[in-house]
Amino acid sequence: MQMKGVEQIEVEVDLNGAAQRLSKAVTFATISNQDRDDFDEDAFNGYHDFIQQSYPLVHKHLKRELVGDPRPFSLIYTWQGKQPSLPPAIFMAHQDVVPIAEESRDQWHQEPFSGAIKDGYIWGRGVLDDKNQIHAILEAAEMKLAQGFQPDRTLIFVFGHDEEVGGPEGARYAADLIEKRYDKIAFVIDESAPLVPDIFPGIRGNTALIGIAQKGYVSLEVAINGIGGHSSQPPKESNIVALAKAVQKIEAAQFPYKIHDAVRYQYRFMGPELPAEQQPMYKAVAYGNNDSISELEQKFLAVMEQNQVTRAMLHTTTAVTMFNAGIKDNVLPPAATAVVNFRPMPGDTPEVIIEHVKKAVDDERITVRDISASTPATKVADPHGKGYQVLEKTLRQIWGNDLVVSPFFVIGGSDSKHFQAREFAPDVYTITAIQLENTTEFEGFHGVNERILIDEYGRSIGFFYTLMENLQQL
Repeated sequence: MQMKGVEQIEVEVDLNGAAQRLSKAVTFATISNQDRDDFDEDAFNGYHDFIQQSYPLVHKHLKRELVGDPRPFSLIYTWQGKQPSLPPAIFMAHQDVVPIAEESRDQWHQEPFSGAIKDGYIWGRGVLDDKNQIHAILEAAEMKLAQGFQPDRTLIFVFGHDEEVGGPEGARYAADLIEKRYDKIAFVIDESAPLVPDIFPGIRGNTALIGIAQKGYVSLEVAINGIGGHSSQPPKESNIVALAKAVQKIEAAQFPYKIHDAVRYQYRFMGPELPAEQQPMYKAVAYGNNDSISELEQKFLAVMEQNQVTRAMLHTTTAVTMFNAGIKDNVLPPAATAVVNFRPMPGDTPEVIIEHVKKAVDDERITVRDISASTPATKVADPHGKGYQVLEKTLRQIWGNDLVVSPFFVIGGSDSKHFQAREFAPDVYTITAIQLENTTEFEGFHGVNERILIDEYGRSIGFFYTLMENLQQL
């Protein structure tokens, strides 16, 4: 299932200038906090001004729009094609970054928002997730414009400002706007997993995983509101204990495992690259029946549930992420709240999940409500379609033919889910087009010491430069 014989190319890039621009981009602390009132408009405005100054040809030739509600900080750039009747292609990335945990600051080798260039790396929060992708796209566009290039089909860049909290203010409105303007979208690319060697058990060497579907997103507030009082005369069961028991029941009531079509596609492509003795099991998964589970598929589930990443691919996950109660050591709080985050499989709608939680808790004192910009699991993009083939060809042109390329089921989610979960959903493919040295570097996503190799950033720019040309073939 692997494409063969693609000629590798090298794209000449102003690597020093590009690295300096990405380094400066990192210094703008465009953080998405859970508390949406805690929003630094100056950081985003400063970042937008910097982008305008850094890419003059983009801003001369492309239409720039700001969208979002209540904060219009998401960017849409429209590069008009020579043939406006062709369905456009969309390139996505996000401006916002996750906060730095205060207790982790002393673990950073460089200041998180310094954009330090040292030891062959660019360091800082957002350099990997996801400003590298924004700037690789803009660097490639600036290069193309300098050469007088105009695409056949319209290209649209969508850079959201609140992806890290689900994209309800930004990407959702961008998708609304684009859906009204175009009857059909030819291709969407967004961030996901970078290229990483040895990332998948059983496959030695370099792997490029192309997301073809994404899980949904639901966060529920689970709460109790009762009577407080003095700690010297506690009731038989306090509100905190009652809520803790409810949360424990929710975590114990895990959703069942099932094999999704995107997982089946993954093993059609990846299975032949795995050890021969395992291939009967993976073939059973690749070509199985969704209405039943065979003995070999049961074996597969048993293997996959041993790893937290692969386990998450197989069911709607339940994660208790917040717990709040109490204001003083001698006061019984009248209320306690917890937040439980779910990443739904297809079919597990917010309504299904709420009913599941209420049944598990079975306590009338406990209330449950959806507090998120909930989205369902997305449709599955075609891994045999022309868009996937163009993407694989481009990956091989930049990173070579030794690469194992495979579709996969994304257990997280990105802004592109606001397109992919809709009725008019185009084929959406997700990959972070940059090479990491090893799986340890992958821990920089939302972790400490986020960094990318400067040389690899140059190849990322080359990837988007080449993709813009290859999309003519769609």
